[in-house]
Amino acid sequence: MNFFKNILNKVKPHFESGGKLENFYPAYDAFETFLFVPDHTTHSGSHIRDSIDLKRTMGTVVLALIPTILFGMWNLGYQYHSALMQDATFMQNLIFGFWKFLPLLVVSYGVGLTVEFAFAIYRGHSVNEGYLVSGMLIPLIMPVDVPLWMLAVSVVFAVVIGKEVFGGTGMNILNPALTARAFLFFAYPSHMSGDKVWVHGATTDGYSGATILGDLAANTTKWENLVWTSKDAFLGFIPGSIGETSMIAILLGAAILIATGIGSWRIILSTFVGGYIMAYIFNLLGFNALMETPAHIHLIIGGFAFGAVFMASDPVTATQTNTGKYIYGFLIGVFAILIRIFNPAYPEGMMLAVLLMNVFAPLIDHYVIQNNIKKRLKRITV
Repeated sequence: MNFFKNILNKVKPHFESGGKLENFYPAYDAFETFLFVPDHTTHSGSHIRDSIDLKRTMGTVVLALIPTILFGMWNLGYQYHSALMQDATFMQNLIFGFWKFLPLLVVSYGVGLTVEFAFAIYRGHSVNEGYLVSGMLIPLIMPVDVPLWMLAVSVVFAVVIGKEVFGGTGMNILNPALTARAFLFFAYPSHMSGDKVWVHGATTDGYSGATILGDLAANTTKWENLVWTSKDAFLGFIPGSIGETSMIAILLGAAILIATGIGSWRIILSTFVGGYIMAYIFNLLGFNALMETPAHIHLIIGGFAFGAVFMASDPVTATQTNTGKYIYGFLIGVFAILIRIFNPAYPEGMMLAVLLMNVFAPLIDHYVIQNNIKKRLKRITV
């Protein structure tokens, strides 16, 4: 690391005040603080001292995503070779998935960071760190064959409209990754839904690339008649977005987030509880295939688990009070199942549920705080 440190120290004078490239200092600062712990602190406003800065926090989230990334790449290859009815080794599946996932990742980070750097240079402040996570999440929730130019447009929309117009990282009211997915979902629906978008090579004659939710939403078959089992769904051997299929990989990520204190166990737990209760109520009614699907199955299919762990618990767009976190997570679970069951056009209800509750998160916190104030005032007057 001393090699990189020496290079940065050598070029630093060019980016400091009076240097030829002083207008690009935010770009230099981004690289320096990404590689090394910053040597500066906040000089105004209230702040606390901590041993971990925002970049390291974001890095921990990326670390928690590694299990889903590795499994997602393997599953890309597995689903592709299954579509062609070809046998493939573990490494063949993984390598195939890597080469399909890499362009999505490069475009996501390349376009997103370019926009972030442009805004930082224009405003004259440090580059926001939040996109370290958003840039990884976006390709993980996209279909494998989404055109790269569409992905680039959605990234620009998410960074500019979903975050920068509100002031950047820490000020946005909507989750940037889900904003990108929602933009593509409504702007180019044919590339974000249907039987042919989730598996590379799903256009093969005689093969359907439909997801479990897609088949159930069509109401043409019931859960017990599908080719997939609950074990397949739990392990992740099913079609779907790159990072959303394996419950085990997602739970490993959840364990890392909770153990490090970065993810809120209150939100994650209450989201699963809300989803289970809502699904169980529909089980009692049972008018169609989705309603009759066992409640616990709803939690392991689609993007429910991934959304609960990595989207709902976003510390910026979620509620901040402990009581509010329970309410916020519970309502996300409830609305995700409601949207999934009542509107077959949107069988993946988690995306809309999280974005909806992102908007209401400040209101939930407001009423929680006001309720606490009223309780304290009553104790004073007694």
